[in-house]
Amino acid sequence: MRLPYQIAPSILSADFARLGEEVQAVLAGGADRIHMDVMDNHYVPNLTFGSMMCQSLRRYGIQAPLDAHLMVEPVDDLIVSFARAGASLIYIHPETSRHLERSMKLIRDSGCQAGLAFNPAVPAQGLEYVLDHLDAILIMSVNPGFGGQAFIPSVLQKITHLRQWLDVHKPSVRIEVDGGITPDNIKTVAASGADTFVSGSAIFGAASYADVIHRMKAALK
Repeated sequence: MRLPYQIAPSILSADFARLGEEVQAVLAGGADRIHMDVMDNHYVPNLTFGSMMCQSLRRYGIQAPLDAHLMVEPVDDLIVSFARAGASLIYIHPETSRHLERSMKLIRDSGCQAGLAFNPAVPAQGLEYVLDHLDAILIMSVNPGFGGQAFIPSVLQKITHLRQWLDVHKPSVRIEVDGGITPDNIKTVAASGADTFVSGSAIFGAASYADVIHRMKAALK
């Protein structure tokens, strides 16, 4: 099943001093949703921001979907915090929860869509046990922690197998890919079965955000 393509700029690469303007600019340039990389310097080797950032974007007037990718351990308390702050979809990594089904249900009960995230070398397993709570899957195509890394090609096969499985068991689940996405490789990633694309430095590092997003969408046609 082919779901509509979506571009999700990651604010990890944005200018935090004027974040509201940055997010407005990428949305005006054609972005479909905003991706927030939440890191705790424990589960991953970096520290970014908490739920107040999400809340600030909502107060600024951002109405687009805000996806919170929680790279934190333990995770349940931050699920609630980000839901209250206005997140639309919350991704968690299976290994950050001792009771995954309970954590996934907590996301849904908090009013958000629920997603699972998998690092490049972690198999996407156990999905059948949380399928009732699952709205999206995030495949990391770089090792999490820092922006600007190169895409890891071996994840393409992983995406293909996952899309084939989902088409049989729950076709409505989106596959989002995060890491090293550029206008030059987005078509190949889409061909493997992905439908949502996180891009940080390729967009926010460009002179024109709209130009990069336009080139990405043109490559997907």
